[in-house]
Amino acid sequence: MTREELVLERIERSRRRKARVREERITLAHGAGGKATQSLIEAVFLESFRNPPLESLEDGAVIDRLAFTTDSYVVTPLFFPGGDIGDLAVNGTVNDLAMCGATPRYLSAGFILEEGFPVDDLRRITASMAAAARAAGVWIVTGDTKVVERGKADGCYISTSGVGTLERTTRLNSAAARPGDAVIVSGPIGEHGITVMLARGELDIAADLASDTAPLNDLAGLLLDACGDGRVRCLRDATRGGVATVVNEIAQASEVAVVLDEDAVPVLPAVRGACELLGIDPLYVACEGRMVAVVDGECAERALAALRSHPYGEAAEVIGRVNDDPPGLVLLKTSFGGTRIVDLLVGDPLPRIC
Repeated sequence: MTREELVLERIERSRRRKARVREERITLAHGAGGKATQSLIEAVFLESFRNPPLESLEDGAVIDRLAFTTDSYVVTPLFFPGGDIGDLAVNGTVNDLAMCGATPRYLSAGFILEEGFPVDDLRRITASMAAAARAAGVWIVTGDTKVVERGKADGCYISTSGVGTLERTTRLNSAAARPGDAVIVSGPIGEHGITVMLARGELDIAADLASDTAPLNDLAGLLLDACGDGRVRCLRDATRGGVATVVNEIAQASEVAVVLDEDAVPVLPAVRGACELLGIDPLYVACEGRMVAVVDGECAERALAALRSHPYGEAAEVIGRVNDDPPGLVLLKTSFGGTRIVDLLVGDPLPRIC
């Protein structure tokens, strides 16, 4: 069976697993990227809109040599150390296209503004978006603006869509991981989520942190070119739900086990300290400029060298391996010599971070 046939078979098996939403009303957990989000997407949206490009539930759809994606941003506060809702919206959409193996080209931007929102703040946001678009090599070519009553939109929401071109033959899919593959993260995790949480000023915790928001298209291109056709199985940016959620989705889609090494996972001391105070595992904290790559184990060193040659990947590490058993589970080898299951959370410990 070819790789493509194996991927299609795994997607079909996943499709046959009937998901359902237990709650009668939407909760914050449904937007947090964990189990509740997964159930909502599969039981409501996938069930209603089912079609071949949607089936794989990747970061974007690949259609006729094009990649297409869409996302919305509701972060609070709107401005935080290292970024704001504007560059977050551009980088997030650029990265979703890059995770499809595409070269991002064009973006749209829709704004929902609240009555009374300061025009100077809107100028600051759009200037940030323009700078992020230039850095990523994309154009924002169309958009829309709506204004709602005071108190109805938390100041500003942004919705972006993006189109990219597929210029390589490699096809990436979360259902393509195989035993023996290496799991790589492109840099320290959790900076964005903790930075946004502390910027809200609700906790008496001080830390010298900034969001890691960044465009990953050049970094992804270096990795794909270094490993060659078929050696990169999948790419995912670890946003809502963090690295733990991404690797769980890969393990389930590919019906493999992912075994992570806790000591190998890069975490800045400030992030680790804040997580310990908050009682949060850094593996579940969102990033906005980090990607998880599953690559053929034989090209792991080449992959690391390619990533470390770029400023956004200079701290890349191999954090785990893919095994054949137990299928669908993520295991963590702890610093104390034990092993524990890293499961999907129902919701997100840090809401409204993107």
